Amino acid sequence: MTDHSTQLDTKDSTQNALTIELKTPIQTDRPIYLAGNFNDWNNSDQAFQLEALDNGNFQYTFSNAALQELPNPIEYKYTLGGWDFVELDQQGNYVENRSAKHEQGLVQDVVPRWMNAHLKFDRNLLPDIRILSESFEIPQLIRTRRISALLPHDYEQSDKRYPVLYLQDGQNLFDDYAPFGNWGVDKKLAILKKEGFGDVIIIAIDHAAEKRIAEFTPSYRTQLGKGEGKKYVRFLADTLKPYIDRTFRTLPDRIHTGIGGSSMGGLISIYAGLMYPEVFSRLMIFSPSLWVAPNIHFHAISFDATQRSKIYLYGGRAESATMESNIRRFQQAMEEQGVNDNLEFKVVIDPEGTHNEGRWGQEFPAAIKWLFFDTEKSES
Repeated sequence: MTDHSTQLDTKDSTQNALTIELKTPIQTDRPIYLAGNFNDWNNSDQAFQLEALDNGNFQYTFSNAALQELPNPIEYKYTLGGWDFVELDQQGNYVENRSAKHEQGLVQDVVPRWMNAHLKFDRNLLPDIRILSESFEIPQLIRTRRISALLPHDYEQSDKRYPVLYLQDGQNLFDDYAPFGNWGVDKKLAILKKEGFGDVIIIAIDHAAEKRIAEFTPSYRTQLGKGEGKKYVRFLADTLKPYIDRTFRTLPDRIHTGIGGSSMGGLISIYAGLMYPEVFSRLMIFSPSLWVAPNIHFHAISFDATQRSKIYLYGGRAESATMESNIRRFQQAMEEQGVNDNLEFKVVIDPEGTHNEGRWGQEFPAAIKWLFFDTEKSES
């Protein structure tokens, strides 16, 4: 299915060429590329860079000879040189692949928004990304998983110790070729570093593909049945965290240890924080699938409300009719369990927010700052 919502006009032509014209109201000094089924979806292919005209107008022409070697129709997207700089619709959502037939002659498109077009990052400040293992053993589940660490760019030139944030769905955090986009965590960390907030280690845990839902579902009766969540969070707390603390210069105490994720990854991160409050005190929860386990707070077997914890909750009203109400209900239920204001919430509801990686990536810097660097209500 092709989204024509931002396509102005197409018309038949007898010209022996296909010309694609683009208009974008967003000023950018980055080149614009076509990525499609004609170049293996290369998002920065110099051969398919659009020619800049004037006043936000761009153009690319496929010659008749070139078209004879290309699929018909062609499918394509516009990028600014990476999937974390891909075109978006007016509401900031991903658009489906565009399509054009050779015989159309002229296609006129509009791109109203670009992902991260406003972000500037210093490549020298990008984190040091290390794949710790492609098959890290999860003894609790008798499985293996890819685990990655994003270290501050100057980690090797420093003797500092760092707070740690464990994030779910590692495939979607920094991979430019992730099929549904990515958070752009590496770029966001470079920006945060320049602002003085980048001294944090991110541990990215890949999800389990077809077993993702099972692993991210709590281990009691839920809307999706009884999941394997208890075993999974035991792995995080009892196996992975000790390994990370042995391997890197971390601040291992609960005050400097966080966990987070989005959607089902957000749900399992809540579960981990409730089951292991002595391990995780910083929760980054984006668009949690609370509909799966609406009474999750009742199952906080180990939760100790006398220890200070911080929970950053984000949700978009455009995600579902119940996203905001579920978040508010969870916040209220948890605050009623709190003691002496030891449970601190920051709730962000985006009126137009949708359920996608790009939007979660946009929220990531604000969440990092509040969770780890806002010392107004610091605890000991």
